[in-house]
Amino acid sequence: MSILEGKAALITGGTKGIGYGIAEALLNQGFKVAITGRDQESTEAVAKELASKTNSENQVIGLEADVRQLESQEKAVKATLDAFGQLDLVVANAGLGHFGSIEDLTVDQWNAVIDTNLTGVFNSIKASVDALKESKGYYITISSLAGTNFFAGGSAYNASKFGVTGFTQAVMLDLRKYGIKVSTIMPGSVSTHFNGNEPSEAGAWKIQIEDIGELVVDLLKMNPRTLPSKIEVRPTTPPSSK
Repeated sequence: MSILEGKAALITGGTKGIGYGIAEALLNQGFKVAITGRDQESTEAVAKELASKTNSENQVIGLEADVRQLESQEKAVKATLDAFGQLDLVVANAGLGHFGSIEDLTVDQWNAVIDTNLTGVFNSIKASVDALKESKGYYITISSLAGTNFFAGGSAYNASKFGVTGFTQAVMLDLRKYGIKVSTIMPGSVSTHFNGNEPSEAGAWKIQIEDIGELVVDLLKMNPRTLPSKIEVRPTTPPSSK
C-alpha cells in the first residue's frame, strides 16, 4: 500500500500533457484526483478515461474551471473538498504560450499568457490556502526552464515563467510555517501538444509526461523534513548533443 493512498489532489489543466501525466501517476498511487479544464464535457471524458486506465473508479472527477478567474478556482476547490473531503495537493499546471517578437506580439496574446500562466497560479494557490493549512499539504507549480533562460520571441512566455518561479519561491517562504510544502518544477522540452506540437517517436528524446508524474510522486514521498523547492529537469541527450 502506497503512503499516498487516500490523499486528494487538484490539478489544473489536467486533461492533457503534463497535467494528465501527473494525474495518472497519482491515481496509480491511490490518490483521489480532480482535474480541471475549460470545457466540462471533455474534462469529464478525460476523467473517465483516467479512471479506466488506472482502475480508479470513483477516484477521479473532472471539473470545468478557468484559472484566470479566482472565483472559478474557489469553486473548483470547493467541489474537490465536497467530493473527497480533503485536499492534500494542488498542482498549478495550466498554461499556454504565444511566441513572437515584441514587434508582433499583441496585447491580447500578452494578456492571455500572463493571465493564464502567472495569475492562474496565483488564483490556484490563493483559492486553496485554507484547505492546505488544514491538511498541511503540498503545492507544486509547473514553471519551465524558460523561467530562468530567456530567448528571442519569448517575451510573454519568459515573463510568465520567470514570474511563476519567483512567485512560487516566495510563497514557499510564506507558507512553510504552516507545514505546507511548496515546490516548482521547471521542465525543458516535454513531449506534449503544447504550441501545436504533435507527440511522436521523433520526440522520444524529450521528457515524457510520465516522467514528470514520477517526479511528482518522488517529491510527495520525500521525508517531510526535506524540501526540494526548485527542480530543473531536462532531456538527458537532446539532438544537438548527439
